[in-house]
Amino acid sequence: MKIYTVGGAVRDQLLGLPVKDHDHVVVGATPEDMLRQGFRPVGKDFPVFLHPKTQEEYALARTERKTAPGYRGFVFHTAPDVTLEDDLVRRDLTINAIARAEDGSLTDPFGGIEDIQNKIFRHVSDAFGEDPVRILRLARFAARFDAFTVAPATMALMRQMVADGEVDALVAERVWQEVAKGLMESHPSRMLTVLHECGALARIMGEIQLSEHLLQVIDHAAAQGHDLPVRFAALMLHISKDAIEQLSERLRVPNECRALAVMAARELDHINGALELSAEAIVALCERCDGLRKPQRFAQLLQAVACDGLVSGDFAPAARLQGGLDAARAVNAGALAQGCAEPKRIPEVIHAARVAAVQAFLAQA
Repeated sequence: MKIYTVGGAVRDQLLGLPVKDHDHVVVGATPEDMLRQGFRPVGKDFPVFLHPKTQEEYALARTERKTAPGYRGFVFHTAPDVTLEDDLVRRDLTINAIARAEDGSLTDPFGGIEDIQNKIFRHVSDAFGEDPVRILRLARFAARFDAFTVAPATMALMRQMVADGEVDALVAERVWQEVAKGLMESHPSRMLTVLHECGALARIMGEIQLSEHLLQVIDHAAAQGHDLPVRFAALMLHISKDAIEQLSERLRVPNECRALAVMAARELDHINGALELSAEAIVALCERCDGLRKPQRFAQLLQAVACDGLVSGDFAPAARLQGGLDAARAVNAGALAQGCAEPKRIPEVIHAARVAAVQAFLAQA
């Protein structure tokens, strides 16, 4: 039995980056061998085990065979005679197909070290073309490692995969999982650009029309350190409400991302024109966006719109609206309701009090 560290841990160490997770390949072992040493089985499709102390993943070296479209259409084979090279050849990119032995020596049969030095994403073998998720993963890596370029042969292979309909077999949850991870990288525009260049963007998120401004906006959202709902909303700002709903339904986008994106697209012009809004209009906007109950989401809304203007510092419309919301929320609605002699007029009385509070804020601003 020989154990090797593989994948991202080796790649990131060679890049001089912090290593987050360690994945391991075990060569020359059976499931029974692993169980005898205290490993706990967790893999469904092929034998993967958790180390009894570190809880890191150890997978038996395996080969695979394509049996159906999509990323689930594979049959895996593990046996003690499967070699390290047999296992590495099935991996996606050369930079992820480097193994480190327990003594620190590296096995690099496909030139991954050279590709790291030259900053190139290159597929290991034609097996790349059998798994459409690899297109999404490469695009996500491009968002993380923004200095890397895609090898021409790899881009050609991805275009062929799109043409062959492999991308159409992807399940929604997996698409969103990879897209969401890419949006949270430092340069999400690179993910969108790679997906566009190979034709996959039109197949999985055809509602998005790339422009230089949009690429700048999404990278700006990343540079500001915004969370996922804000980044998704910034990406969707110039798409219609119906198109956002359609995309979100198809990819099963989480409700918090969907709701913020729809709201931001709907209120974009109102927020940008907030300096001209009256107290009445500001209160109406806050109520329409449920900002009185959900002030944190209202703040996210303002962040998303500020990204569209590539604003890094103070965004005057946001300051005006945030101040207005704070003033409206300071109104004691419960006390007003209790003191109102006519129950039917309670909403009207509370609204009027909020407008008055916002007027007072605007007069002081």
